Amino acid sequence: MRIPAGLAGRGRVDHNRQTDPARHYDHNARWGDGNGHSHVRAALLGPSLTVPFVGGRLTLGTWQQIIYVDFDNRPRQRELVAQLLGE
Repeated sequence: MRIPAGLAGRGRVDHNRQTDPARHYDHNARWGDGNGHSHVRAALLGPSLTVPFVGGRLTLGTWQQIIYVDFDNRPRQRELVAQLLGE
């Protein structure tokens, strides 16, 4: 798994240790797709993000960015949904 630079450092080590693909996952035994660790990784990161706009701009810090991460172990068709709310 390639972890984005924003998740570097201690988080990278802990994240990989907690979601080792070589571990036994009941999901793999039931579905046979070998991506149980992907579900755990996705659950740890979360399925969504909310970032407010101020003055027509996203309120991100100097080094912050929004990235899309797909932890699955093979390519799949995905849909990214962006929703803007405001006045």
